[in-house]
Amino acid sequence: MNQVQHYKRILTPVDGSEAAEKALQTATEIAKRNNAHLDILNVIDLKQFSVSFGGIVDANGDVVYQTFEDVDKYLNELLEKTKEQGLEDVEVHARFGSPRTVIAREFPADHQTDLIVMGPTGLNPVERILVGAVTDYVTRAAQCDVIIAR
Repeated sequence: MNQVQHYKRILTPVDGSEAAEKALQTATEIAKRNNAHLDILNVIDLKQFSVSFGGIVDANGDVVYQTFEDVDKYLNELLEKTKEQGLEDVEVHARFGSPRTVIAREFPADHQTDLIVMGPTGLNPVERILVGAVTDYVTRAAQCDVIIAR
């Protein structure tokens, strides 16, 4: 019995890396073939601020605000690019939190995601460790199908 999986709500987490943008391309194609809704998500990990800036940023919301503006601009560029490729049913989202749990559990639960499409790694060795760990966690913890786009 050969069953074809039809996906209705697809999630693609993006982080600015080339791998994430390739995954977005794959997700866009899958969404078009399935006539599905695509959610593009960037998770802002507040822990990175306390690590990167020695905790100074926690007292100063400006850096967090600037980061959110940058993320918003980035997501809107991806939204336009996706629509130019012929997919109209697409939304962008930014969330604060732990990328692992937001991508694997929280966002899919809130949005009835039935497929997550993500890249295997980040850009540099440090990002590969961090993002690779996120990808690994999501493939193990997600309640829906996960495709690693290469």
